[in-house]
Amino acid sequence: METPLYEKIYLNLLNQIETGQLKPSDQVPTEKELADQYQVSRITSKKALEKLVQIGAIERIRGRGSYVSKTLPDFGTLNPKTHFEQGDYPNREVNGLIGLIIPEFFKDCFGRKLLSTLEKRCSELKYNLIIKLTYGSQEEEDEAINTMIQQQVKGIIIFPVHGQHYTTSLLRLVLEGFPLVLIDRYLKGIPACAVYTDNHTAAQNLTDFLFTQGHEHIAFVSPPEEYTSSIEERIQGFKTAYLQKGIAVNPNYILSDMFSTLPTFNRSDEFFEDQLKLRNFIEENSHVTAFIACEYEIACVLAQVLKSLGKSIPNDYAIACFDHPGWLYNDMIFTHIQQDEDEIAIKAVALLLQQIQGETVPVQNMVDYQLIEGNTF
Repeated sequence: METPLYEKIYLNLLNQIETGQLKPSDQVPTEKELADQYQVSRITSKKALEKLVQIGAIERIRGRGSYVSKTLPDFGTLNPKTHFEQGDYPNREVNGLIGLIIPEFFKDCFGRKLLSTLEKRCSELKYNLIIKLTYGSQEEEDEAINTMIQQQVKGIIIFPVHGQHYTTSLLRLVLEGFPLVLIDRYLKGIPACAVYTDNHTAAQNLTDFLFTQGHEHIAFVSPPEEYTSSIEERIQGFKTAYLQKGIAVNPNYILSDMFSTLPTFNRSDEFFEDQLKLRNFIEENSHVTAFIACEYEIACVLAQVLKSLGKSIPNDYAIACFDHPGWLYNDMIFTHIQQDEDEIAIKAVALLLQQIQGETVPVQNMVDYQLIEGNTF
């Protein structure tokens, strides 16, 4: 079979990093530069860069580009097959294949540790983990599921795409009782095993924390809530915190139409549209002094907008969010909910293997979290 174009780009860049042609902290060619160099689409060059992000060879910084990681992976342990949806490893006794379907390559703020633990735990149990990306597309999710069934995987762990409806293939897996575990979210009204954070309580605690800091007008910023159960529950937790203080939530304080952080929205115009929405919101809601961002990336966009308006964080505004990549990425450490990615991964694999062995498992499985205080409140 001919090597895919994105794999050729990936291997070429990986070789340049391994041989020192590209050194730690060096900037990597952009998607456009690679597309022009190899005469491919930007989708292809983007996929190659994302493969390098997945193994920790490069870091992508919003608005600045891609850079060779300061701490490189052990190249001697990297098997190219493991990064291109191949399920077979030579000379290794295995119990079978487990599929992992995710919408995009996980980020440092949430997902990379989860992915690493999933792979490690499957390997310990002598299962090969194969990965498919959906890029936020339900059509791709359908195709990924069907492909994995054809490859005779024993079970599937899936991070469902955003959407108001479930894919036909996913529903079929549930109805047929195929070993399946959802991570990060659950399917409303569908008895599919899911492992996720107690988002309702977490958002309530985060809101309560800001109340204790003296903020009386707190806003919530997120993608549309109907897109995923985790977002909906975070908004509900935010409302619960208000209600328990005997305060009616101002509907204007919930800005739930951010799109630039979704896998299907990655063009610069959506990013600028979100900035404009935030700018207008801030100017129209002068009483608000604190924000809870549903995701770390939204918190970063919000911080940029506030700074562009001459506002100080935390003197003028406080920002809290879900998940955080750490102090290396930003001088601001947002007060945040830290999800337990290791526990989510370990529990997901355990529940999947129980199903593979014919056991009945709980449908809803919530994992604890930590509230980490930063310097933005």
